[in-house]
Amino acid sequence: MDKTEFFNKRQKLFNLMNDNSMFILEAPKEGEDKYNPNRNFLYFTGIKESQDKLVLIKKDGKKFETLFIKPYDPIEEKWVGRGLNQEEAEAISGIRDIRYIDSFDSFVGSNLNIVTNLYMDFDRTDSSLYLSETEQKVNAIKQKYPYVNLLQGRTLIQHLRTIKSSAEIEEIKKAIHITRLGIEELMKNSKDGLYEYQLESYFDQTIKYNGANGYAFDTIAASGKNSCCLHYSANQDIMHNGDLILFDLGSTYNYYCSDISRTFPVNGKFTARQRQIYEIVLNGQKLMFKNMKPGITQRELNQILVKYFQVELKKIGLIKDDSEVSKYYYHGVSHHMGLDCHDLADYTPLEVGAVISNEPGLYIPEENIGIRIEDDVLITEDGCINLSNEILKEPDEIEAFMAKYNKNI
Repeated sequence: MDKTEFFNKRQKLFNLMNDNSMFILEAPKEGEDKYNPNRNFLYFTGIKESQDKLVLIKKDGKKFETLFIKPYDPIEEKWVGRGLNQEEAEAISGIRDIRYIDSFDSFVGSNLNIVTNLYMDFDRTDSSLYLSETEQKVNAIKQKYPYVNLLQGRTLIQHLRTIKSSAEIEEIKKAIHITRLGIEELMKNSKDGLYEYQLESYFDQTIKYNGANGYAFDTIAASGKNSCCLHYSANQDIMHNGDLILFDLGSTYNYYCSDISRTFPVNGKFTARQRQIYEIVLNGQKLMFKNMKPGITQRELNQILVKYFQVELKKIGLIKDDSEVSKYYYHGVSHHMGLDCHDLADYTPLEVGAVISNEPGLYIPEENIGIRIEDDVLITEDGCINLSNEILKEPDEIEAFMAKYNKNI
């Protein structure tokens, strides 16, 4: 992305900040490196390094931004590579005032004397009994500067990350395209007797070869009965003719995620029962596309899907009472996505520019049938656009595609 993208995001953050305020955003060292950058820091700066810090100050309506980076370390260069210099950091982020990290504490201390509010991103991300590095700093600031009003910065970041820019949407579309190539390799190479992880490996190689910088999450490759476990990730069973295999997977491009689920027969040919259940799920997904629009909530979408399943599952005799749907459908139909697969976002009525998943599923363990179909969706003024529409999912298309590569079909 161009540095203008990050400049614009910081300006939007400035606009949400109270006047006479400072915002400190850090890329913590704990669990973070250039291969897994802190997503909030990346969002506003484009910088993937850990330990760098961003300070925004809004004083009497004027805006000031300062980036703090690590100084050159010849030992670190030998072990993990050279970090960014000031010129490179400016070229990426568009921030002109760039200083070294050793001046951060004195800079913040002197400026806390002239502001009323301090925003920090200190929201808890786990249930650990121990305080994170950021939480320890928050407590220290409370003690040293009791007159400063500490505010939760995560709320503002969450609001901004809910709506995607055109540049962000393009990154997501690139991730989706790469994922499509990987899924096609899975369908080409599926056959009886392979281990789930052996088939999965075709996806791994394909997305790396085509420019993905990683995975959106650990791949689910669930055949037969495993397909009824939502977060199955062992991927170690042998696939058999007559079974379906459910793949829930995604690649990242510049750390923006795709999140796709596809279910297809191991041998490339649906049984009559598998096709019947598959088409109920597929038509449920199409119903979601019709209802995904500004103003509706994801909870309301799920309620629409549940009512649809109540009708359809009674028709085929799978259930007798509406309450029984929860035996076969037990997850939500949608979540926000972006720099994270389950993205930081406001879970309020959908707005134009939000990117969400559409992922209905049915899971019938007594029949070894688990089916989920998932696409990535952009909310528009008129409704929505399926960003992953190029990935095969109609049952006839799947069978025809797989028949090209499996002579036994």
